[in-house]
Amino acid sequence: MGLKLSLFLAFVLFTGTLAVLSAEIDWVIHPSLRVAPASAEAPPRWDLIAGNAARHPGVATINYIARPHAGAFAARVAFQRADKSRGYLHVHPATGRVQGEQGFVDAQRVLRNLHRHLNLPVKYGVPIVGSLAILLLISLATSFVVYRKWWRGFFRPIRWHDARTAWGDFHRLAGVWSLWFVALIALTGLWYLVEQLGGDAPNLPEPPAIAAPPTTMADATGAAHALPASLAAVRRADPALRIEMIQFPDKTSGAFTFQGQRGAWLVRPRANAVWADAATARVEMISDGHDLNVHQRISEMADPLHFGSFAGYWTRIPWFLFGLAMTGLALSGAAIYSHRIAHGARVAAAASPVWNGLWRGMGQWRWLSLALIATGAAMIVRMFVEG
Repeated sequence: MGLKLSLFLAFVLFTGTLAVLSAEIDWVIHPSLRVAPASAEAPPRWDLIAGNAARHPGVATINYIARPHAGAFAARVAFQRADKSRGYLHVHPATGRVQGEQGFVDAQRVLRNLHRHLNLPVKYGVPIVGSLAILLLISLATSFVVYRKWWRGFFRPIRWHDARTAWGDFHRLAGVWSLWFVALIALTGLWYLVEQLGGDAPNLPEPPAIAAPPTTMADATGAAHALPASLAAVRRADPALRIEMIQFPDKTSGAFTFQGQRGAWLVRPRANAVWADAATARVEMISDGHDLNVHQRISEMADPLHFGSFAGYWTRIPWFLFGLAMTGLALSGAAIYSHRIAHGARVAAAASPVWNGLWRGMGQWRWLSLALIATGAAMIVRMFVEG
């Protein structure tokens, strides 16, 4: 099965690898997302960011403000126009100056959606992609049988005698160093599959419904004007919260929701939240990641572990490199098979016979792989149209 689905598996692994650094890809694409690190060392000025974003031409409502991704990044403001179309503003975190605007569809959204569910409806796409986790776990288990005394292979160099030997040595070398990572990605991927098939964790705690804000606060200007009072109240009530995102009131809730980190290990920002009534600036509820049950805690840990986002670049760069190694394992395993077929047929181990052997070895499964990849790519166009 690793051979039959090697093309599709490599595609999913590679898009996930790129997704780890998707914010950096956006940083390269959009100059307005960049700031000088020395100018943004202080905590974000949420009030200035909100006020200037609200006054930006075309902004009708603000959905949320996200803290800068890293030191050289601007803050991002998700907004909606009067015609209901969506976009992002890039705002300097210290001065509040709006540096630029971009559409709602960016590298982060494209790569995450492509990797997670192939841009298909989630109820179909997640099980398709998540089922590969079962294949990864089987490959992990059988690797200990195929590669006997594997612990001796950590420092065994690649022999460049011929293509077949080189591919084999690379496969074993990358495999032994990636054992822990393959297990991690397989287990978190399996968890996503379990969640989608009905094993999702109970909802995180939320306060009772807070009445929608008055009309004066329903638009971006009114909400931005109300933010400083709520922000001050939250800082008094929960000074330890490192705010990473502020969700603004909408038609169904009149609360500002402040999400971030407070010390609970390996949880998404939403696990630590404070709700403040936008009309009164009264703190209605505080939730803490330490208070989650085991099921909820596992659910919150999945994303940070899967994408390596829990320790900044100290984890994201190794995750990216090991992701490339896993992609290489999917391709090198198939190449080893193709070289073996070419050798058995007494064909020279050139590139064309190798990939011809791979193509033949995949059988009819190649059309399924190509169809899934093509569908995910084609749905990107739909994302831009609807975005």
